[in-house]
This record gives sequence, structure tokens and C-alpha cells, in this order.
Amino acid sequence: MQLEIMPRKKRLPAGRAPLLLLLCQLVRALDVPLDPKLLEDLVQPPTITQQSPKDYIIDPRENIVIQCEAKGKPPPSFSWTRNGTHFDIEKDPLVTMKPGSGTLTINIMSEGKAETYEGVYQCTARNERGAAISNNIVVRPSRSPLWTKEKLEPITLRNGQSLILPCRPPLGLPPPIIFWMDNSFQRLPQSERVSQGLNGDLYFSNVLPEDTREDYICYARFNHTQTIQQKQPISVKVISAKSNRERPPTFLTPEGNASHKEELRGNVLSLECIAEGLPTPIIYWIKEDGTLPINRTFYKNFKKTLQIIQVSEADSGNYQCIAKNPLGAIYHTISVTVKAAPYWIMAPQNLVLSPGEDGRLICRANGNPKPRISWLSNGVPIEIAPDDPSRNIDGDTIIFSNVQERSSAVYQCNASNEYGYLLANAFVNVLAEPPRILTSANTLYQVITDRPALLDCAFFGSPLPTVEWFKGAKGSALREDIYVLHENGTLEIPVAQKDSTGTYTCVARNKLGMAKNEVHLEIKDATRIIKQPEYAVVQRGGTVSFECKVKHDHTLIPTITWLKDNGELPNDGRFTVDKDHLVVADVWDDDGGTYTCVANTTLDNVSASAVLSVVAPTPTPAPTYDVPNPPFDLELTDQLDKSVQLSWTPGNDNNSPITKFIIEYEDAMHEAGLWHHQTEVSGMQTTAQLKLSPYVNYSFRVMAVNSLGRSLPSEASEQYLTKAAEPDTNPTAVEGLGSEPDNLVITWKPLNGFESNGPGLQYKVSWRQKDGDDEWTSVVVANVSKYIVSGTPTFVPYLIKVQALNDVGFAPEPAVVMGHSGEDLPMVAPGNVRVNVVNSTLAEVHWDPVPLKSIRGHLQGYRIYYWKAQSSSKRNRRHLEKKILTFQGSKTHGMLPGLEPFSHYTLNVRVVNGKGEGPASPDRVFNTPEGVPSAPSSLKIVNPTLDSLTLEWDPPSRPNGILTEYTLKYQPINSTHELGPLVDLKIPANKTRWTLKNLNFSTRYKFYFYAQTAAGSGSQITEEAVTNVDEGKMAGIPPPDVGAGKAMASRQVDIATQGWFIGLMCAVALLILILLIVCFIRRNKGGKYPVKEKEDAHADPEIQPMKEDDGTFGEYSDAEDHKPLKKGSRTPSDRTVKKEDSDDSLVDYGEGVNGQFNEDGSFIGQYSGKKEKEPAEGNESSEAPSPVNAMNSFV
Repeated sequence: MQLEIMPRKKRLPAGRAPLLLLLCQLVRALDVPLDPKLLEDLVQPPTITQQSPKDYIIDPRENIVIQCEAKGKPPPSFSWTRNGTHFDIEKDPLVTMKPGSGTLTINIMSEGKAETYEGVYQCTARNERGAAISNNIVVRPSRSPLWTKEKLEPITLRNGQSLILPCRPPLGLPPPIIFWMDNSFQRLPQSERVSQGLNGDLYFSNVLPEDTREDYICYARFNHTQTIQQKQPISVKVISAKSNRERPPTFLTPEGNASHKEELRGNVLSLECIAEGLPTPIIYWIKEDGTLPINRTFYKNFKKTLQIIQVSEADSGNYQCIAKNPLGAIYHTISVTVKAAPYWIMAPQNLVLSPGEDGRLICRANGNPKPRISWLSNGVPIEIAPDDPSRNIDGDTIIFSNVQERSSAVYQCNASNEYGYLLANAFVNVLAEPPRILTSANTLYQVITDRPALLDCAFFGSPLPTVEWFKGAKGSALREDIYVLHENGTLEIPVAQKDSTGTYTCVARNKLGMAKNEVHLEIKDATRIIKQPEYAVVQRGGTVSFECKVKHDHTLIPTITWLKDNGELPNDGRFTVDKDHLVVADVWDDDGGTYTCVANTTLDNVSASAVLSVVAPTPTPAPTYDVPNPPFDLELTDQLDKSVQLSWTPGNDNNSPITKFIIEYEDAMHEAGLWHHQTEVSGMQTTAQLKLSPYVNYSFRVMAVNSLGRSLPSEASEQYLTKAAEPDTNPTAVEGLGSEPDNLVITWKPLNGFESNGPGLQYKVSWRQKDGDDEWTSVVVANVSKYIVSGTPTFVPYLIKVQALNDVGFAPEPAVVMGHSGEDLPMVAPGNVRVNVVNSTLAEVHWDPVPLKSIRGHLQGYRIYYWKAQSSSKRNRRHLEKKILTFQGSKTHGMLPGLEPFSHYTLNVRVVNGKGEGPASPDRVFNTPEGVPSAPSSLKIVNPTLDSLTLEWDPPSRPNGILTEYTLKYQPINSTHELGPLVDLKIPANKTRWTLKNLNFSTRYKFYFYAQTAAGSGSQITEEAVTNVDEGKMAGIPPPDVGAGKAMASRQVDIATQGWFIGLMCAVALLILILLIVCFIRRNKGGKYPVKEKEDAHADPEIQPMKEDDGTFGEYSDAEDHKPLKKGSRTPSDRTVKKEDSDDSLVDYGEGVNGQFNEDGSFIGQYSGKKEKEPAEGNESSEAPSPVNAMNSFV
């Protein structure tokens, strides 16, 4: 068994860490309490506590001190070996050993040389229980040799060449630190071009004239001896060359393309690459088979040195440095291998065992290469050490079985490889000790209520004792759910209460005996300031009084101290302290500040502060009014099972009388943090008798109310837990519904914690079939909200009741409610399904109801599935998506709206309950009659001519029956948008094209087109189109092409009614008016306007016949005074202007062909004589509105 002075921690809440620092505790198993009584007769093998480092470099100018300290019982004796043989200290007068210690002092300052005492030292500490040994301490004096004399020739080179200045410092111990300076001891500046290598040499990637100097000096600093050695100065002269030839980089160090580097684990890996070239190369680093570790990688010496700290085996691999300048790049690969001196995975730990117990020492280390493990016993290799039958060696583990006192020894584990070694001592101490309690008996602990109480029980024993705590003379062991037992034996009461007061007994046991100790705990009331000093404003020369009323435990004597600004009160007779008051008379300006009342007892302290402001004398201010201050000093008395008396002290009423007090309560056990209204009392009362419920952990608070409002709540009173009683009420919302066909799920709303009235809240659930003679079946369940009864028949009514009970008893008899076991799918489909077709889109369905027993559940309604199976007109079978209509309740008929006319439908009916649908009734088929068709899918007018238009259309998408014919109606529209006579035309149903002849030329027609079935006419589609212009009326107009015909047939927009066009026409009219004025002026001056000449020449033109030979139109003038078009300005008959014509022509926006322009942009016929026009009637007008006609209306 491994000795521990403390039992394992059973529960340690956060924040209890300081408990581990209690006196006489053991932090680790290898220590024994340093109690004087215990140490008098408790033996312990030696343990090395302090020693010099393995590699011990000494200053040869000072005495040599080799440390070796150890502890043990009895105190150990010390001896030394040097270079593997016994070092007889008594024979060397220069060597002394410190008394009670193994530390050696070699006095070489008086005589002798440090080199005489170079060697490997090892210390042994021994007592009757074993021997511990130190590491091998290699003692070497430090060395700082001088540089050898050498003659250094001046160095001369051209500008741009590379240069290496060697340092080659003398070998010292430890190695020196190298740096370069000049004669003035100023460090030489370094940069990407000039830098110092790891070997101390100074590298120039390329030299510059400013590098010329005679004092390049390498210094070596030996820190151990605090000396600096200097190399002879080196002279460098740089000759300026006429032209510096640039060159790509080459490496100055390391040489070649690849090199190898070996480093030990835990050290700093330093890789270096320095390159020469012109311009100066830049160095980059990468790891070929991975990435550089982010947090351990550093760049030194202008990125010429890569350093990785805390290097590990994972850092092995190939590292590549890249030197680059504008002329090229070179690469060097450094193969890194990380080796490792031995390091601990698990060092052996001391064992304290009792006779007959088992144990083991484990020594596990790792390294590269793998270290070899060897064992020693008391400093002697275990192979030649005295035999111990309880010991068995298994590689890195020593196993002990059935140890005896003679098995005590100190074992050494040595783990070594070619890079170093580890040595660890671990003792095996076999002790047989009965339990001892080290805490003083009858210790008195005093603790303030609601604070933690810590009762000590420091103990020791071998085997490890177990510790228990008891309260009172006949109490049982304290439970862990209320108390905390720490590893050092300390008992913690997290929140001490008044009832925690008493005598506690600590009992420690092992197989060799038992020990116990009693301690006493007293719980005191906390000290409180129930009347705090208040902020005061006083006039200069006045008097102010601060009150500090303290309430404390009657067994504690408080001391009241007053402070000013956290310091002592001024030593002035104007300050008077009298019991609960501080009075300051004849107040000065300097008296302003913060005054603090501090109440101290031996267990706690409390303070309160107030600020004093000193002002100049002013008239007495009007009183201020505010809500009351909260009540304080709440106290519970007359504590009975179902009542308690609450008393309090009112706060300041702030100049408005208190009218009432409101009392609220909190149930910390069931609803912590929630406050509920308890009662209200008159403002004259300061006590209230409160009615309580069983098994509630009450806290109370009080609020005062005046005419201005309610105060803040008071501090909560102390808690009061009432006794338990049986429940007063039963659960509500009791229901019985089945989730499966063979079960009954009984649910209810549980009682809350306040309603439980006691611990162990449960529910008695009872049920029986309503229509049977069965007895009630009952079961008691935990505080849950449902119970499932299995194996019930399907959908049977049950009587149910749920009764609350707790550890005290049952609630009153509960009410009985009715529920049903689980539903199942209906078994029977509705019968006698009939369909009555009302019209082409509506049908009425009737069915006979399903018997209630066959429904096997709550009737939800009936559901009709119906779908369109085929089209009666096309007779092609098409399966469409089924539609569903649900009719709630017990209805036996329903209407199916939205049916498609002339269609074949199929339907069935199903009954629905809470579980789902029943089987479908046999399918019923019905047909809907014909309906009116939808509008034709499209209507187009094509191939317009002077007197004909051709119509093309697509049949209706939904004929809703058999089409009998099409009806076409059309009428002309004159230029004023008046409609002419309506023509009605019947077209056979098999036609999709029709040509209308004998129409008026250049006339707009509106068409109305619809299809018909036997049920009537469908929706119409409308369209408009214009016939072509009379070709004999226009000169120079080419015949329309195919594209023009389509454009004319398309639906036209009358731009004469568009706002933009009217505005444009107004602008043109204004321009014409200006031109007329100019013309009038010129005519008065005797000039002639060209257009007027044309008017004179063609005052009454007659229409000329078309010339057969050249195909051109003769000039003409019609009733609208149109002027002839000039040749070359013709407009196509589709009313568009070609690209080569004017892009600004207004003809693009008109609906006729009359609006033409001259080559100079003026309107033809603008100045012709205007005739009065008769109003259009019916279809008298056959031309579309034109821009020119619109313009003429403005002239």
C-alpha cells in the first residue's frame, strides 16, 4: 500500500483550494508530516534535496563549493567518491564538509590550484534505512585563453566583391560570446549585406567603398570569468571600380548544395545560410516535407539564421534555404536529425508501505537512441546488492510483494544513452504505525452563520487510515451530501447554520488501531449595521450627527471605530463619539469627506459610509418628498407549524407617511428567486402574523408604501422550513387517451413543489372500464405526469382518477374523469354512395353512415377522394392527381365544386377517426355535362390587302365539350375612334383560318371572336387590324413587302392620343407660327417664300394618272391638302422610315401615311388652303389618323 497522509477527496467544491494548505497536511505521498511528536520515533530513508549541476564549471579564482543536501530520520551521514574511488576528505586539509550536510568546500584561494580538483564527484547520504546518491558531478574550472599572436595582412579588394573576415577565437570553457567592434569600442553596424555568422566570422555579401577601415576587431567575451579577449585589428581597403558587374548569388556558408545538422531534443536548433552576390541576396527558408512550427520559429541575423526553440523529434527533416536576387536564385538543403538525451516518462516515486503489503517502483524514460534502464539499491548495482525475497525486477519496474521492515531501502534508477543520463532516487519505507491524530483535542471553532465552517483533523498512520466524522455523542457518520470531507481529514460545512452548533468527533482507523479527537463548533450571528450613516449636507458652522446602529451576536463584543477618508478622525474636540453616534460640531470646509463606521468582532467586521458636504449658509430648503426607504432588521418569532410572526423596523418615510406594508415570500426549496404576495398590513404595524403552508422553506421581505409609491424591498429575512403534511389538492387536467389501439395513456398536470406539502411526492393512478363490473386497478408512480396502461381493448371508455400522496399521507379523494383507450383504423367503408350531378362544375355526393362500433374511435368526419379519369371529348385515358374533400362530423352528404365540364370522374368515400382513414367505398363513376368553352387560345390577323384581312386562330385550350361553330363579329373604327356597324359571321368549328373580303382600304377594324358548344358561347378574344392604303392615292410608295403586311395587321396604337405626341405637335405648331410670321414680314418687303410659290402653282391641283412608263405617281392634292412627296423621300407602306432616311421623322409615331417631309425637313402641304371637315359618322371615314392631319388642326 502507498502511504498517504490524507484520504482521497470525496467532494471538493470550487474555491476550496486554500484548505489544502492547512497545518500538518501531506501534499504528496513521499512526505511525512513534520510534526515534532511524530518525528521523534518515525524513521525515514534519506532523500537528496539539493546538489550541484552535472556539468559544474567553476571560477578558478574562488573556492570550490560542491553541494549535497539530504533529509531523513535518523539524519543521514555523507560520503564522497572522486573519479569512481573513495574521496578521503580528512586527508586533504583544503577540503571541509559542512556540519549536518554533505556540501564540500575546497579552499583554493589560500593555496592550491583549481585544476588539481578537476574530476567526477558523487555524494552518498546514508542512514539505517538505506543510501541515496547524487548525480555524477563533473567539476571543471573555466578557461579564457588569449588569442595567439598573428600578423594580419591588409586586405585590398574591388568594389562589389565578397569578403569574409575570420575571427577564430581561442577555445574556452564555456565557449565565448563573439562580437565585432572598432577601436572606439563601438559595435560595427550589420545589415542584410554585412552580418556575423554563428562561427563568429564577419561576412560581406558585397563590399562598398564605405567599408574601408583599419579597425575591424573581433572580441571574445568569457562570461564565467568576466573577461574579454581581443583579436588583432584587420585592415580592409575597397577600391572603387568603374563598373560593378552584377552577379547571381553563391553561398559563403555552408558550402555545397547540401549539409547535415544534428541537434538534441529541447535545445535551440540554429540553421544558417549566408550568401554573396550583387545586388545583395535575400534569404528565404522552407521545410521541404512540412511547415515550420508557428510559435517556435524565429528568424535572426536578417533572416540568415533560422531558429526553432524547444526542438523535438518531429522537427527532423530537410530544411531548404534560398538565396535570391534579380539575377537568379540558389538553394541549399540542410538535413536535420534530432536526437534526444534521456528524459522522464515516469520517474520512480517514494513508497511508504506497511508490513505485508505490495507495491512497485516504475522507471520509464525515453530518448533517441532508446535509453538503457539500470537499477541500483542503496547506491550498489542491483545485480550485486544483497538479495531481497520481496523484490522482483521486471525491466523498468521493481515489483514488491509481502514486504517486511528489512525491505526498506533507497533504489536508484539510471537511464542513459550516448547523449546523457538520468538518475533518480526513490525509497521504499516499510512502516507499521497505528493512526495518530495531530490536531489538538477539544479545539473550539467559532463561525459566523451562513459562512463555511472548517474542522481540522490532521492524521497519520500506516496503513493509510480512513477518517469518519460524527456529531454528538450517539450520532451516525455524517453524510457526504451535506458535508464535504477533504483529503487532509478536514470536515467542511459549506453553509453553517445555528443547528450546526455542537461537538464533532473525528475517528481515524487502520488495521493497527484507531484514534479519535473531539472538536467543538459554535455558530454566531453576523454583525450587522441596521442603521447606517446617511449622506448629509450641513452649513458652515453647523453641527452634524452620523448614526451607526449595530446588531451583533450577544456573545461577541463589537468595537465601533469611525474613520474619515479611510484615516483616523482628526484629533479635535469638535469630534465626539458617543455609543451609536458621531457628532461633528462647528463644521469647517475641511470637515467635508467620507465618514465610515467600522464594527469589528473577533470573527467578522462590517462597515458603512456616508458623505458630508459643507456648504455656505442658505435659507432653509423646502422638505423633499419621496417613496419610503425600505424596512430593515426583519426577525421571525413564534415559529409554529402553520404560522410565524414577522417583525421589522420601518425605514425613513421621506416626509410622506407610510400607509401600508406589503409582505412577500420566497420558497427557496421549490421556487428559489421567485417572490409571491403574502399579505398587506396597515402602515401603523411593524409585526404581522403569517399563515404558512407545510414543507416550504420560507423567506420574507417587506415593502413600505406611501402616497408617492412603493419602497424598494427589504433584505430577505432568515429562512424558516415548515413541517411536512399530506397534500391538500390532487392533480388537475386529468385525461385518458390512447396512443396505440391496445393502450390507455393517462396524463395529468403535476402538483408544483409548493403544493406537494412534503417530501416523496407520488401519484396513485386508478382506472376501470366504464361499462364493466371490474374493480379499480391502481398503481403508485413517482412525481411524473403520465402513466400508460397496456393491453386494453380498442376504444373503450374508462373511468380514471389520480390522487396525490407524499411521505406523510394521501390527498383527499380525487374526482373521476372519463377517457378512452387507443383508437384503431375504421373497419367498414361508407355504403350506398350516390352521386347527383348538379351542373357541369358541381356534383352532390350522398352516402350511408358507418356504424359507430365499426369506426373504433372518435368520428372525425368523412373524406371524399375524386379524380378526373378521362376526357369525354378526346376519349384518351389520363390519370390525374386525386383531390380530397373532408366533411367534419357525422355529415352524410357533401358538394364537390370546381369540376371540369364534359369530364369523366371517379370517387370513393372513407370514414376518418383520430387514428386515420378506414377502407374506401367502391368507386363511383360520373360524367359532367358540356359547358361553355374558354376563349380561343390565340387570334392573329395576317396578309392584309386593300380590301381583305385574313384571320388565324388556335382552338380553345378548354373546349369543355364539342365545339359546334365559331362566331366572328367585327366593325370599323373611324379616326375619332367611333365604332361602325357590327357584322356577325358564323364559321364552322373545323376551321382555324378565315379571310374577310370587300373591306374598306386604310381602315381599322375591331374583331370579336369566340367559340360555341351545345351549352352556349364561350369567352371572346378581341383584336384590331388595318387594311392597306389605296395604292392609287399615293405617289412613289412602293408595294408592301411581307414584313410590312404583318406590321399592318398587328394591333395598332393611336399615338394621336398620346401625351408625348400632343406635346410634340404643340412645339411644331409654335415653330410653324414663327415661320408664318417670318413669311409675312418677307412678303411685305416684296420677297417670295418658296413654299408659297408652290401653293400658287398648285392652287387647285387635279389628280394625275399614274405614268405607266416610269412607274411613278403623278402629283395630286386631296381634300386634306396633301402635297406630293419629293422623289427620294418616299416612305414604305408599313409606316416605318428606313435607316438611310431621316431618323427623326415623325412618321414613326403616326398611324397613317399622310405625314411626309421635304428634304429640308419642312412639312409638305402645311400652307395649303384648309377645308372644313364634316364629322365622321359610322364607317364613313376609312383612313387612320395621321400626324399631318393633326398638324393641320393647329394651323
